[in-house]
Amino acid sequence: MRVRGFKRTVLGIATAMLLPLGAGVVVSPPASAGFNPSGFDFWVDSPEMGPIKSRIFRAADGNTNRVVYVLDGERAQGDLNGWEINTNVAEVLQSWNINVVMPVGGQSSFYADWDSPSSFFGLAPGSGSSAPNSGSGMTEALGGGEGKSYRYTWESLLTNQLRWGLRDRLGFNPNRNGVFGLSMGGSAALTLSAYHPDQFSFAGSFSGYLNISAPGMREGIRAAMIDAGGYNVDCMAPPWGPQWLRMDPFVFAPTLIANNTRVWVSAGSGLPMQQDLNIPFGAAADRIVRGTPLEALALANTRAFQVRMMTLGAGNVVYDFPPAGLHAWTNWQEDAYRMIPDMSANIG
Repeated sequence: MRVRGFKRTVLGIATAMLLPLGAGVVVSPPASAGFNPSGFDFWVDSPEMGPIKSRIFRAADGNTNRVVYVLDGERAQGDLNGWEINTNVAEVLQSWNINVVMPVGGQSSFYADWDSPSSFFGLAPGSGSSAPNSGSGMTEALGGGEGKSYRYTWESLLTNQLRWGLRDRLGFNPNRNGVFGLSMGGSAALTLSAYHPDQFSFAGSFSGYLNISAPGMREGIRAAMIDAGGYNVDCMAPPWGPQWLRMDPFVFAPTLIANNTRVWVSAGSGLPMQQDLNIPFGAAADRIVRGTPLEALALANTRAFQVRMMTLGAGNVVYDFPPAGLHAWTNWQEDAYRMIPDMSANIG
């Protein structure tokens, strides 16, 4: 009874706090998987970013034809992809005879090719602290490190160096792959499939921000990127220019239809799942207060994208709106379980 009463209280508070501020923050439960020994490191060299690691999980039947790229959220770590740390989705995909590619790193990158290295006030990278995961992005804003000492070029890496490296060294099929991700990675999955339709025949977005040109969204993303590593959104793409609009799924929706890309979009209701309550009281409180407004914003963005696609007469999209789900790994793991059968039928 105490938990149920608490839930009603914090949901009311969280709903009142609903703002774009902090839109990309990822709320994670305690790691349930961590390092998976069935995977192995695969390195490719990016001309601008240097050596970049991905984690590879081979399909159970040994095929090389069925491949999916799995994208992380805004707080992507430099050692392992969040999907490996927090879920068992890699193992499930392997059992479906799908090869899994999990890029590692790219915090706050949106997996895009940036306009310039992230910096503030014209100061050179390294002018401040570069300690990772300090808890406050403000302390990292003037530091060096990934995306600051060099320009992020994640789209080029995923669609060029990594794509052909997987083909040449592992024999992976470079065409009709799948791609999906959460939050930042969900938006990026749709972008990659729109502009690289020969590589990606399927794209999935979980709690993605699919209407980033809507009022307030850019400033919300700005605040989130400062908090998640101290990155400057203006260095990713100038405000409201062609580069920014190119990243907006609401804008490039007609391209997804013209490509006949199979699309899966999902967002939770902002209500906690039972798994979110079956943890210590303080952790449940933190997860609900943080995860409810973020998921509500993702839901609003996803619904706007749904209306846009329906207005255009799209018949290539599956919409999934479960009755519960926070901006948290508990939600995204269940999203992936529901999506996998449809993705399996539309890749390879």
